[in-house]
Amino acid sequence: MKSLSNLISTFFYLGGLPKAPGTWGSLGALLIWSLIPETIFFRVVLLSITLILGFIACENTLKESDDPDPSYIVIDEVVGLWITLLFVPKTIFLFILGFLLFRLFDILKPSFIYSVQFLKGSWGVMLDDILAGILSLLILWGVMA
Repeated sequence: MKSLSNLISTFFYLGGLPKAPGTWGSLGALLIWSLIPETIFFRVVLLSITLILGFIACENTLKESDDPDPSYIVIDEVVGLWITLLFVPKTIFLFILGFLLFRLFDILKPSFIYSVQFLKGSWGVMLDDILAGILSLLILWGVMA
């Protein structure tokens, strides 16, 4: 179970890359998202499963660490980016803009996003990226309007 949780929480070990693991996890997520069908049902199911497995795997991986938010856990970036792109059509412009917006909000953590990272366990790890994804999606909707 430990190795499966590690596989999921590091998003197939992308989180183990030495420099900018969150960006690598987000790029891996972007690649996979670009390959999946563009149906809302499939996207929602994939995101929901990843979200649930992400919380579980993150919680299990955190038990092995003294750090409350280790950089090698990147499943939160995957979920956040997939939320960003959930209702966005497959275009290079929107995908790149969504990626850049999500990374910006994930790194800067403006306002309320910053405060949720201090929640305990997987909630603190996952929720800031979920909120960064929602904020990025809202901006993309504005661009698309």
